[in-house]
Amino acid sequence: MVVREKFETELRELKELLIKQGIESLHALSNAFIALESRDFEAALEIIEDDVKINLLEEEINELAILLIAKQQPVASDLRGIIAAIKIAADLERMADFAVNIAITIRIGKEPFIKPLTHLKQMHEMTIQMIDLSIKSFEKEDVILAKEVSEMDDKVDRLYGETIKSLLERAQEKWGRLRS
Repeated sequence: MVVREKFETELRELKELLIKQGIESLHALSNAFIALESRDFEAALEIIEDDVKINLLEEEINELAILLIAKQQPVASDLRGIIAAIKIAADLERMADFAVNIAITIRIGKEPFIKPLTHLKQMHEMTIQMIDLSIKSFEKEDVILAKEVSEMDDKVDRLYGETIKSLLERAQEKWGRLRS
């Protein structure tokens, strides 16, 4: 196999690993919210255990990326793609860690939520869409889809801000009642 062909094959492998990690992270987040809503302790444990797979995928991506850089000495555009792969893998792994954090909240047991999950559900749905669009954008190298993801991110950020503000107001009200 010619050197460039081997390099192209390894770049495709890197891309496929990232897509796999993205899909695994998407499933983890989706399942974590479902487990939270239904307070499914077994599903939460499965999410926590499955996080190891996503961590290993990140390590595999990083190792392949480093090998590609070391062995192939890629040109600028290829190097940017490889560096982007390392960053994307870290972000996907962090998303999976967020899924674990959501799953860990199952410890609240059957206690009622202090607030309906309305905003969280909206953020969850948008985030799942964002990850799905991100994977498609990455696969197709589609800049328009990537911009859609960016716009959706702004909406999620606004919802997050509203949620935090609402929780802080609720805590302040409760604290005020306790002090009276």
